[in-house]
Amino acid sequence: MSENKPIEGIVHAICISERRGVEKHPIDSAVFKVNYGIEGDAHAGNWHRQVSLLSYDKVLDFNKRGADVKDGAFGENLVVEGIDFRSLPVGTKLYCSDVVLKMTQIGKECHSHCAIYQRMGECIMPKQGVFAEVIKEGTIKKGDLMRAELPPAGSPLRAAVVVMSDKGAAGEREDLSGLEAEEILKSKGYEVIERKLISDDKAGIKKELIRLCDQRQPDLIITSGGTGMSIRDNTPEATLEICDRQVPGIAEAVRAESMKYTKRAMLSRGVSAIRNKTLIVNLPGSPKAVRESLDIIMDSLEHGLRLMRGEDGECGRK
Repeated sequence: MSENKPIEGIVHAICISERRGVEKHPIDSAVFKVNYGIEGDAHAGNWHRQVSLLSYDKVLDFNKRGADVKDGAFGENLVVEGIDFRSLPVGTKLYCSDVVLKMTQIGKECHSHCAIYQRMGECIMPKQGVFAEVIKEGTIKKGDLMRAELPPAGSPLRAAVVVMSDKGAAGEREDLSGLEAEEILKSKGYEVIERKLISDDKAGIKKELIRLCDQRQPDLIITSGGTGMSIRDNTPEATLEICDRQVPGIAEAVRAESMKYTKRAMLSRGVSAIRNKTLIVNLPGSPKAVRESLDIIMDSLEHGLRLMRGEDGECGRK
């Protein structure tokens, strides 16, 4: 999609529900609150999925296949005609009346199949729906013009931190390594969108990394833990199984430099690889190791991440 051509649409419907678990119903206008969402909507709150949006064009296509769904049936807050939200990246800003939204997630996991899925064998919200947070409040009315603005080149890099620890997930150990990673990333100018603590279960690790890469779309995911040689150390295998390409030099550099601190660094099996446009870097599970590892790689990471964004030119030495 060209950045020069305006991306505009018309608000076809505004929908809310006063309680969870029921279909949303259309209203003529709504008040949008910063760090909350739509006033009176049960799904509003101080989280990254404050407002849900769906392209009206996708709903029309779905209805042509016999779905016969009405506005709000998918749980969406805003139905907009003329904007293909699924084609826009996370970080896109949406301007409508005096309200500004910022896209935070693409798609969602369907935990329990709704009546639409039972009838049609599919539901478009998990694939076509997007979510946003309110960054400037105001009122939106049905029929208002909405304009989408793609993230500008040079905008802050976005990162997530995932810690793998059976004891930590069970509440038996404090997550100090994840906190260390988050603080270092923030000090380097990264926007840290999530910090998660999960068990060492391989399937769970894969599911979490896929969710982050595909739905939240950070530039970088730092993992901590699960890189050793015990039977429950599954992070490298889980990472490689969900990635498209490896970047072995990062993990090699961490091991080589870490050998200066401890010879046991040779036992680390951490990998570095890419899924879509997200780089995943496995680090050991201690705060000290996280700090030392990030000190080794942080200065070089930004160039590679901005290359993936298409912002930096290729480097070369004469």
